Amino acid sequence: MAGNRVEIRAGIRELAASLGRGAARLLFPPVCAGCRRQVVTPGALCGACWPRLRFLERPWCAVLGTPFAYEMGEGALSPEAIANPPPFSRARAAVAYSGVAREMVQGLKYNDRTDLAPWMARWMARAGAELIADADLVVPVPLHWRRFLSRHFNQSAELARALAAASNLPFEPGALVRRRGTRQQVGLGAREREDNVRGAFAVPPGAPALVAGRRVLLVDDVYTTGATVAAATKALRRGGAKAVDVLTFARVLPGDFRDGGADTI
Repeated sequence: MAGNRVEIRAGIRELAASLGRGAARLLFPPVCAGCRRQVVTPGALCGACWPRLRFLERPWCAVLGTPFAYEMGEGALSPEAIANPPPFSRARAAVAYSGVAREMVQGLKYNDRTDLAPWMARWMARAGAELIADADLVVPVPLHWRRFLSRHFNQSAELARALAAASNLPFEPGALVRRRGTRQQVGLGAREREDNVRGAFAVPPGAPALVAGRRVLLVDDVYTTGATVAAATKALRRGGAKAVDVLTFARVLPGDFRDGGADTI
């Protein structure tokens, strides 16, 4: 009898939860993560948006994660990685920064679409599985406090929080700070971006214990020229991090970026 009562209670709870989910869907039907058309499953893309999403797949540069047109062999490096080795160990991104991916990034960043972060983080986890397996903690690229107050949230932190929760890794947003305000990177050329963020980041007092001797997974929304994550990596390494890997949702591919291009984040 006791066992039957337990099963009945469990059935009632499941029924109540199911009814609650049904009511929520009636009140707030799931919409396409790209264009906001109604879809069946939360976080899904509609049939029109899905073909406009380009996932980044192997083969790719072992360091920068930029895709190769054909297989180059295990550990192959791109000319960019050879000519200008980055301070981080590896970088990976889930999708190319074009089409619906660009709309999702801008929706999260400028239109308060924080509901997209968990779904974007799922794709990031797929692309960065090898980085996540080696990571000791997840750190987002921080905003300066003035920009945080005006925006009310940090899009990189939203992605990092969701990624850390899904990967069962510590989320440490206080391990890195932006100690001075910088211009928005939109519209800046590659060299201007480097100058803009040089020395902008630091591991604050008390935080070195979080990163010392550990492998950090640094999270941002878009990798354009790599200037921001390179500056953040240098700060983490100065703070004692053993190594830094970079994981972003989107990546501007070589050839897509032009100095002064206003359409890149």
